[in-house]
Amino acid sequence: MAIIITDECINCGACEPECPNTAIYDVAEDWKYSDGTDLSGNIEINGETVDADESQEPVSEEYYFIVADKCTECIGFHEEPQCAAVCPVDCCVPDEDNVETEEELLVKQKFLHN
Repeated sequence: MAIIITDECINCGACEPECPNTAIYDVAEDWKYSDGTDLSGNIEINGETVDADESQEPVSEEYYFIVADKCTECIGFHEEPQCAAVCPVDCCVPDEDNVETEEELLVKQKFLHN
């Protein structure tokens, strides 16, 4: 499953540089699928075709956020989610709305980083 950042976030930014997929963004920041990945041009995400280089709307206007489609829980990179490991207030937690198996996360990691 993806990791989410709860509203307990103090916006310290410790998590952002730790993400190997560049799935973590600052408050109200536009984001792209291509940020920190090998994705470019038209890609298939959740049954929809999107431009990986096109800016997307922020997920949160109040605190740092994680783009679930880019989060692999650090599978393929680290033993544990690095955002959760460095968070001083433990607000990086599993997203129960985005449950994925380790195999699915590995497939996602390979998709993001051909």
